[in-house]
Amino acid sequence: MIKPFEPKKLEIEKDLAGMSLKMIQNHFKLYEGYVKKTNEIQEKLETADKKTANGVYSEYGELKRQETFAVNGMKLHEFYFSALGGDGTPKGALVEMIERDFGGVDAWKEEMVATGLSARGWAVLCYDYGEMRLRIYAGDAHNVGAVWNCAVLLPLDVYEHAYFIDYAVDRKTYIESFFKNLNWDFLNGLITKWGIDKIQN
Repeated sequence: MIKPFEPKKLEIEKDLAGMSLKMIQNHFKLYEGYVKKTNEIQEKLETADKKTANGVYSEYGELKRQETFAVNGMKLHEFYFSALGGDGTPKGALVEMIERDFGGVDAWKEEMVATGLSARGWAVLCYDYGEMRLRIYAGDAHNVGAVWNCAVLLPLDVYEHAYFIDYAVDRKTYIESFFKNLNWDFLNGLITKWGIDKIQN
């Protein structure tokens, strides 16, 4: 029996630079919905008939397909909200890695913005353990575009629900506000958490 997930606490308690608390709180409610659905799906998987599983249609197969959507929706949002609340000033080990792998913070940001404007769901900064370098990947859905053997460092949510309350269809200005509020202490902490600091050249 898998232990049910509990929603994380939203640590943001006031408006951020260019991001209203109202928008953030409404966005957070969607995250809580992903937690609830993850638990619901995983509970149903406990009793779903495995003997009828197949790739065209089965209860078990559909639950497994939707599980990845719900779980990734839950986990990507947890990183997203945790990465907010800072002053946006780049610093620390992650900056050194960005400079090494992208040629500088400005070039990295340009690629993040372009990916965010291109993707239908997410632009995700990851560390690829195989290549031993940072990569930016686009996701058209929570479970479309994910790359194995990578550690998530910074997911940028570009679904309309992430910014529509404050920005309507102006995704680009929302993305600029996102960068102004990054918590680089949190991001640098992930370098240690994922053990990336131990495998750098």
